[in-house]
Amino acid sequence: MALSENEQRILRQIEQELQNDEQFAAKVSTSGFYSYPVRVVRRAIVGLVVCLGLLVLALRFHYVAAFAVFVVMLALLGIIERNARAMGKAGLQDVAGAIRKARPGGPRA
Repeated sequence: MALSENEQRILRQIEQELQNDEQFAAKVSTSGFYSYPVRVVRRAIVGLVVCLGLLVLALRFHYVAAFAVFVVMLALLGIIERNARAMGKAGLQDVAGAIRKARPGGPRA
């Protein structure tokens, strides 16, 4: 079903307003789309590093405490894996590209 002249004009007007809205563009851009999973993965990696230190300390005191820390580490790895799958290959490439652009040296050619 074809759109009438009035409907086409309204559609063009809406498209123009969306293009001019920078806040909306930032929210729906690829870097904004993957920001939550990236943040979760970063926190989980920090948690893994902390748990590794706790694991070494726990091994000095009791093996049950060390096992509990190991279980927490497995849970963190599961969180990382789930969020990496949620981002998918395209999301990981977008995040890697954003990291390359953010480096002080800039992208390498």
